Amino acid sequence: MNPIEVKNLCKSFGSLNVLHDVNLSVEEGEHIAIIGGSGCGKSVFLRSLELLEVPDSGQIFIDGEEITAKRADVNRIRRKMGMVYQKFYLFSHMNVLENLCIAPIKLLGMSKSDAEAKAMEWLTKVGLTSKVHSMPSVLSGGQQQRIAICRSLMMNPKVLLFDEPTSALDPTMVGEVLAMIRMLAKHSITMLVVTHEMKFAREFADRVLFFADGGIYEQGTPEKIFDAPEREKTIAFINRLKYFHFEITERNFDLLAMHGGIHDFADKYGIQSSLAYRLQLCSEELVYELLSGCYASSDSNIDINVNISYSESDSSTVMHFTSTGKRFNPFDESYGNEDIHMGIDILRKIAKNINYSFDVKNNIEVIL
Repeated sequence: MNPIEVKNLCKSFGSLNVLHDVNLSVEEGEHIAIIGGSGCGKSVFLRSLELLEVPDSGQIFIDGEEITAKRADVNRIRRKMGMVYQKFYLFSHMNVLENLCIAPIKLLGMSKSDAEAKAMEWLTKVGLTSKVHSMPSVLSGGQQQRIAICRSLMMNPKVLLFDEPTSALDPTMVGEVLAMIRMLAKHSITMLVVTHEMKFAREFADRVLFFADGGIYEQGTPEKIFDAPEREKTIAFINRLKYFHFEITERNFDLLAMHGGIHDFADKYGIQSSLAYRLQLCSEELVYELLSGCYASSDSNIDINVNISYSESDSSTVMHFTSTGKRFNPFDESYGNEDIHMGIDILRKIAKNINYSFDVKNNIEVIL
């Protein structure tokens, strides 16, 4: 039995036909990213699954029960889904622990002690146990969104729905929320995420849905949608994002080839020379840091990947570095001598945001 089945779903607002004859089956444990231009119906589709937007016609089944049926117990069926919105909607008069415990106590009949124990389990997993008695007003946007996700998880949902969960966040906080969603993906939780973060969609999803023309215009694996889209509007949308990749497998790699590749990438897509220079500088500094920090001098199994994504629509640029070897964060201020790492200090100044995580490999994201 699939957690979600959608059959012939239609939704209009007056003369505006937003969704037309949408069909979708979501398998248990599947991770789906929903992408598309503004106003294409992504959020309306997600909200329709919980009947926050009431469809004009069609059927929606949640864990085998039709939520669109006339006599359906909508509130009970909704509890099988957790919804995370663009805004956090935490109760401002309650602290973190109270925000997490109120729903399972009131709606699931959970005891206060069991609810508090479960809340502490989730807060431990997301690194926010120190905020257990904090009020929402003193939390950062990223912390509030992580608490909002934990609140949904407290209800043991069959499915988690995310409606652009990072769109209301400062760029410096986006990474921590996306990292939490990646962590949840390891727990085989069924998730649908509406997102504008294309790099995240590529990494997170088992399947990507591209919405256009009132529904699912094209769908497939991330590789199919991002690397080999077949339909005209998907191609036009995806081609707004340009990618560069360079792999390093030996210590004495060809630095000039990497610089030349970045130069050609910038020249091909009209990237300003000042940005191209920063891309070259970041790549060189971080590759050498990873070589020295992740590998012993005798290591031969070197695997460092440099990935750059550039958006033609808003010129946003993201660099992503992965490295095997020893866990190492070159931006950790406690590491080494400041004089030796002057290049890292320069990178801190020119980058809008820098994120580091370790998940089998070292992962560094630099937003310019």
